[in-house]
Amino acid sequence: MTVSAPASTTRTISLRDGLTVTVQEFGENSDGTGVLMLHGGAGPRSMAGFAAGMSQHAYVVVPTHPGFDGTPRPEWADSVADLASAYLDLLDELGLDGVMVAGSSVGGWIAAEMGLRDNRGRISALVLLGSTGITPEPPLEIANPANLGPVRTGELAFHNPDLRLNPATLSEEQKAGMAANQRTLAVYAGDPFCHDPKLRGRLHRVTVPVLVLAGEQDGIVPLEYERALADAFPRGTFRPVPEAGHFPHIEQPGTVFGAIGDFVDTEVKPEG
Repeated sequence: MTVSAPASTTRTISLRDGLTVTVQEFGENSDGTGVLMLHGGAGPRSMAGFAAGMSQHAYVVVPTHPGFDGTPRPEWADSVADLASAYLDLLDELGLDGVMVAGSSVGGWIAAEMGLRDNRGRISALVLLGSTGITPEPPLEIANPANLGPVRTGELAFHNPDLRLNPATLSEEQKAGMAANQRTLAVYAGDPFCHDPKLRGRLHRVTVPVLVLAGEQDGIVPLEYERALADAFPRGTFRPVPEAGHFPHIEQPGTVFGAIGDFVDTEVKPEG
């Protein structure tokens, strides 16, 4: 028997200093806890299936980073740190505690920065999927889609060729939207691209359990980079995901959900 995921709703929430955030919500905030899902440069649609699946077990919120998908971005909001603070404000606004924050790619970096700044103890765990954030040790490097183009980016991002984007099928409007999202990504995480040279030295202050999931065939962020990221957290757990690239939650959702379930049982709520 297949259990259908709760329907989603979309609304815009005003936070501070002219910042508004559009959020997609799956399920209902019935017990004051839930999952916050943070997308990377691929935009909020890259989290939709993951959010729908997770919503069978929890209330899920997927914000669109201001500036993505045509949403407004105030001039002062121009860093990953700004997004991390804004999303902690969002948790306050929603009245959520015991929150699992799951982030993909640069969304994982935002999640880690939230963990550093969570002085109200609202976050219970982090799940980082193909995450960026720390400086790669040479010869490792993070590939920049803006330099690669969409075809090569798809080849590096997805193990399954059927999931790779075919630019020939896109309308001019879709191409313009993708280009605008890449420009917004560059504002938040552009120089140095997708990492903060000082972040690794601060992650020892993140006290909640952290699960780092990495596609074994990820050509955007190397597997060994993800292993080093997990090692930077006092309670970090590293799990490689076979037959997956930069989006393991898209290519291997069953494996990802299984790993999260094990992580919750052993690290987040070991006493049930």
